[in-house]
Amino acid sequence: MTIEQAGTIDFVGVDKASGKVILTIADHMDWTDTGFHLGKLQDKLNCYLRFCESGELYEAYPDAKGRRVVFSIAAKYPLSAEGASFFLKAKVAIENAGFGLELAKIN
Repeated sequence: MTIEQAGTIDFVGVDKASGKVILTIADHMDWTDTGFHLGKLQDKLNCYLRFCESGELYEAYPDAKGRRVVFSIAAKYPLSAEGASFFLKAKVAIENAGFGLELAKIN
């Protein structure tokens, strides 16, 4: 599963050190077509928000109850300027909804 599959959750796991539930977005796309990429990322983040806000996360993963939930974007390519601006705005919106957003480091 990847960023291009807007209606799916790519990966769910629990960070053993922090106890946070991490919902990962697998973003393999480069930023050649920034508008297309931003649209896919927005669609995917909206899917993740619906999954959590509807309670579906807790039905599928009961161990997630009572834990901090963070969306993590595992991006193959560095964010473009537009991508970075979008990320900061999305981070604020997602935090206002009660969740976290981070950019995972991929080696």
